[in-house]
Amino acid sequence: MSENENSMELIWGGEEIAKIIGRTPRITFHLLTTGELPAKKVGGRWVAERSKLIAFFMDPAA
Repeated sequence: MSENENSMELIWGGEEIAKIIGRTPRITFHLLTTGELPAKKVGGRWVAERSKLIAFFMDPAA
């Protein structure tokens, strides 16, 4: 896998996103629907880039 492909690793679904960020699915869905997480809804499913989620939680303002 090239470096570019690795940086674009997509996480599909709210429950999978919850696992990555270490929150419950309920809290994660709240964060997603309020736009607090860097994710988008595609075809009825939430999708986020792993690198953006990690960067979001590494930011001191998070």
